[in-house]
Amino acid sequence: MNNLLARKPVADIVASAEIPGRRVPRVLGPVSIAAMGVGAIIGAGIFVLTGTVAALNAGPAIVLSFVLAAIACAFVGLCYAELSAFLPVTGSTYTYTYATLGELAAWVIGWDLILEYAIGGAAVAVGWSGYFNSLLGMLGVALPPQWVAATGQAVVLADGTKATAIANLPAAAIVGLITVLLIGGTKESARLNNIMVAIKLTVVVSFIGLGAFYVNTANWRPFIPTNTGDFGSFGFSGILRGASIVFFAYIGFDAVSNCAQEAKRPQRDMPIGILGSLGLSTVLYILVAGVLTGLVPYAELNVPDPVAKGVRVMGHEWFSLFIELGALIGLTTVILVLLYGQSRIFATMAGDGLLPPVVGRLHPTLRTPWISQIMIGIVVAGVAAAVPLDVLDEMVGVGTLFAFILVCAAVIYLRTIEPYQHRPFRVPYVPWVPLLGILSCLGLMSGMTPETWLRLVVWLVVGLVVYFGYSRFHARLRAKR
Repeated sequence: MNNLLARKPVADIVASAEIPGRRVPRVLGPVSIAAMGVGAIIGAGIFVLTGTVAALNAGPAIVLSFVLAAIACAFVGLCYAELSAFLPVTGSTYTYTYATLGELAAWVIGWDLILEYAIGGAAVAVGWSGYFNSLLGMLGVALPPQWVAATGQAVVLADGTKATAIANLPAAAIVGLITVLLIGGTKESARLNNIMVAIKLTVVVSFIGLGAFYVNTANWRPFIPTNTGDFGSFGFSGILRGASIVFFAYIGFDAVSNCAQEAKRPQRDMPIGILGSLGLSTVLYILVAGVLTGLVPYAELNVPDPVAKGVRVMGHEWFSLFIELGALIGLTTVILVLLYGQSRIFATMAGDGLLPPVVGRLHPTLRTPWISQIMIGIVVAGVAAAVPLDVLDEMVGVGTLFAFILVCAAVIYLRTIEPYQHRPFRVPYVPWVPLLGILSCLGLMSGMTPETWLRLVVWLVVGLVVYFGYSRFHARLRAKR
């Protein structure tokens, strides 16, 4: 039991970043880090989930769902900012948990983060495929329906006959392309991400500014549709369910914490990047949700490209093409940051001995964890090709909330056992702010379906089998004791 609860000392965690063979270049400044956050956050939430949640769960009150999710994220974001400046290394929640709750808890959360980032990347890739197909349709090109939907889904062919989908090839293809880009280097990936984020923000702000002139306020009534009798289907329970789903759209800021080891001045740059990207993204989410539900009746928004549908209501075909391109670029940046974060967590866990050493091996010239990046790319591409979006987004949500609870607990614990350590950024009113973060996450988790909880439990059971079968025998912390 002592081994399972063994904590990795804070000094050892910080020193591990300078071990030869694990040292990575510090090339990211505050603008690049904030852009990584915005790149990850503003994507699926605006371009995909806004329509789905409005149509199936919350109606126009989706703006309240975004507010609830943002409140929870604000509490958690403060905790991430403190920990990423205090422990400026890769590994995100996994690293913070290893320093506070011990090895077994760190493994559980690391395994959970694998689910969060991998499934999150797959979910966004499915949304990317929807906008890609819509764009091709505008250009008069149509891909075979069997190759643009999840495996086993019913599709309608051009001649009106029904068939069964084989795989979503565009979703798998974009994952493969981004994997190659990430292997090429962090600095190069960040530079391209900055450009794509600037384009994405231009598109989003343009949609808000132009769409506001075409809003039909009648579409906002009733603001909170009457519950259908099922929990989560409109009414106040629908707002809660909607918040638990759109929470997926905010996971970018925790992925940013993986940039700490590659930040030029992590003690300053990480809080700016995390909190800045979270604040900007929240404002834009709420504005887009309000404009979109004012343009299109909420019941008609359950489509792969809801923002593009809103633009078509305005009657500006040229702007519709602009939105489609912006959505593709926006979703691309989300996939990039999620795959980036996943590979860094893999490499950190391998460095601690909990995964095979080959997973954390850096490329001799590119200095990127290329083997783990390839492994992740293959798995995510396969999931994106085979699994539908509605299954993926809820799986990501519950895994993310579980990780966020542990981050808030880590702040309270480290303040207790390391009270005099210098902290470049400090969460105010500890323990109350972290406790509010925990309670907010628990509230959002209550809106998840039983099937989602079952999938999480199955995934964690598989993780425990791996831990007790391999990881606990190879942990480097155990070897030192």
